[in-house]
Amino acid sequence: MALSARQEQIPPQDPASSPTESGHQDPQRTPRGLLPLLMLGNTAMFTLYIGVGGVLLPLQIEQIDKADKVAMLGLVSGVSAVFATLFNPVAGALSDRSGRRNPWILGGGIAAVGAMALLGGVKTVLLVTIAWCLGQAVMNVFQAAITSVVPDRVPLSARGKASAAVGLGMPIGSTAGALLGSAFADHIGTGYLVLGLFVALSAVLFTSLAREKPLPSAERAGQVPLKKQFAAFLGALRHHDFRWAFIGRALLVLGYFCVFGYQLYILQDHIELPSGIEPEDAVAILTPINAVAMAASTIVGGLLSDRLNRRKLFVALSAVISAVALAVPAVSPTWTAMLVFAALNGLGFGCFMAVDNALVSMILPSADDAARDLGVLNMAQAGPQILAPFVASVIVSLCGGSDGGGYTALFVVGAGLSLLGALSVRPIRGVR
Repeated sequence: MALSARQEQIPPQDPASSPTESGHQDPQRTPRGLLPLLMLGNTAMFTLYIGVGGVLLPLQIEQIDKADKVAMLGLVSGVSAVFATLFNPVAGALSDRSGRRNPWILGGGIAAVGAMALLGGVKTVLLVTIAWCLGQAVMNVFQAAITSVVPDRVPLSARGKASAAVGLGMPIGSTAGALLGSAFADHIGTGYLVLGLFVALSAVLFTSLAREKPLPSAERAGQVPLKKQFAAFLGALRHHDFRWAFIGRALLVLGYFCVFGYQLYILQDHIELPSGIEPEDAVAILTPINAVAMAASTIVGGLLSDRLNRRKLFVALSAVISAVALAVPAVSPTWTAMLVFAALNGLGFGCFMAVDNALVSMILPSADDAARDLGVLNMAQAGPQILAPFVASVIVSLCGGSDGGGYTALFVVGAGLSLLGALSVRPIRGVR
C-alpha cells in the first residue's frame, strides 16, 4: 500500500518500526486468530445496540406510554446520546493512559450484564433513561478499547481485511439483535439480559485468546495530566483529514439511524404490511436481508479498496447508494419498497463502514493517542446512532406526525444526509 506523499519523503527505516500514515508503529504481522475475535466482539456489540435500540427499547417505551411513544423514545434517546457522545473519548483516553486494551474490553463487557439487567427491570421513562445512560457508558468503554485494537496490532497492508472483519460485526450483529429482540418481545427483561451476556462472553473470549503487550507509549501517556487529555480531544478535530472523516461518518450514520431507530414504529403506523405479518416479525425479515447485503459489500469493499488502493472513491459511492435506498420508501411507502430499501441500504452502509474504517486508521492525528482519537471519531458513530431517534421524533412531529407525512419526510432527510456524507470525503488529502 502506497504511503502518502508527505511520508514518502521520510528516509527508509527498519520495517519493524516504520510509521504508518497515522504515525503508529506498523506491526509486522497480524496476530493469529485476531480477526475472528474482532469480528465476534463487534458482532456482540452491534447485537446489543440493535437489539436494544431497534426492538426492545421502543417496545419498553410503548408499554410505559403508548400515546406519546414517539416523543418519549426521542427523549430517552436524546439524553442518552449526549451522555454517550461525551463519554466515548473519555473511555478511549483511559485505555491510552493505561497502555492496555484488554482490561477495558473485559471490564466493559462484564459490566454490560448488570446494566442490561437494570434496564430490563425499570418501569418509568426517567429510570429507563438513567439505565440506558449507564448501559451506554459501559458499552463505550468496551467499544473504545476494541476499536483501537486494529491500529495497535494490525499492519497497514492488512487494514482493509481487518476492517472487513470488524465491519462484518454489524450485519451479523444486526441480524442477531433483531431476531433476539423479536424473540423476546413478550419478555423484555430477559431479552436485555441475554444481550448483555453475549457481550460479556465475547469479552471473556477476546481477552483470553488475544493476548497483548502494554503499548510502548503507555508510560508517556500516563504522565500526561488528565486535564490536558481532555483538552486534546477537540484538538484532534483540528487535523484537516480527520475532521472531514468525522463529518462524513457523522452525516451518514445519522441519516441511517434516523430511519432505523424508528423502523418498528414506521412498520406499525406507516407501512401496510401483508396479512399475517406483525411489525416485530417484519423487523426480523428486513434485518437479515439488510445484513446479507451488508456482509457482501463489507467483504468486497474492504478487499477491493486494498487491491486498488482507493478509499475515498468507495466511501463516496457507498454513501450515494445509501441515499438512493432511503429515497425508495419516500416515493413508495409499501412493503415491497421496504424490502428494496433493506437490500440497497445494506449494500451502501456495509461498504461505507468497512472502507471508512480503513481510511480512518491511516489519518489518525496522534501516534500516542490512538484510542483517544478513535474515541473522538466514535462520537461520529455512537453519538448520531443514539441521537437519531431524537432527531427523527422532531422531524416526524413537525411534518405531520405518524398519520401524516412525517415518516416520508424522515426518509427524505435521511437521503439528504447520506449525500452530504458522500461529499464530505472529497476534501480528505492524506489518502486516495
